[in-house]
Amino acid sequence: MANREQVDKVIDDARAKLGGLDILINNAGIAGPTGEVKSIQPDDWERTISTNLNSQYYFLRKAVPLLKETSDCPAIIAMSSVAGRLGYAFRTPYASTKWAIVGLVKSLAVELGPTNIRVNAILPGVVQGERMDRVIAARAKSTGVSFDEMKEQYLKKISLRRMVTVNDIAAMALFLASPAGHNITGQAISVDGNVEYL
Repeated sequence: MANREQVDKVIDDARAKLGGLDILINNAGIAGPTGEVKSIQPDDWERTISTNLNSQYYFLRKAVPLLKETSDCPAIIAMSSVAGRLGYAFRTPYASTKWAIVGLVKSLAVELGPTNIRVNAILPGVVQGERMDRVIAARAKSTGVSFDEMKEQYLKKISLRRMVTVNDIAAMALFLASPAGHNITGQAISVDGNVEYL
């Protein structure tokens, strides 16, 4: 997703095979490195920025012209993170990209509103699954606690005291992409059980 030529090919294929585009969901991302900012290697920083943020731009620059051609409730949904509204110690590259995505969405909503394209961000919280297990394990290691201790720390930061599921995120994306969300744009919507802090 961080390769411009590959992204161009995806969008060109969408035009050729689908005849156009009604909805773009920018959902590529990596966790990036975990650790103190002084220990983060520049290559790891740049890979996180490239995958999480630049890929969003690469898709947008090619998809927006196609979205302008459709009258079928065009929408852009960008995946950010609860780390796009809260500080996130030891995860600065990741959090930086997720904050940037919120700024991108809010700016594009203003820019594209007159063309009837809606632009929103979904900010998932702690999403149950293997990826989150890896994040918890890395943070546990960097802070010197056990996996179970770190998992409990994450859950205590959530008002509902539970992780969200991929189905919770998908349901919000479906709502935003549907005519039910036709007047929602420029929003950064958390689906997180109310993560209070990270």
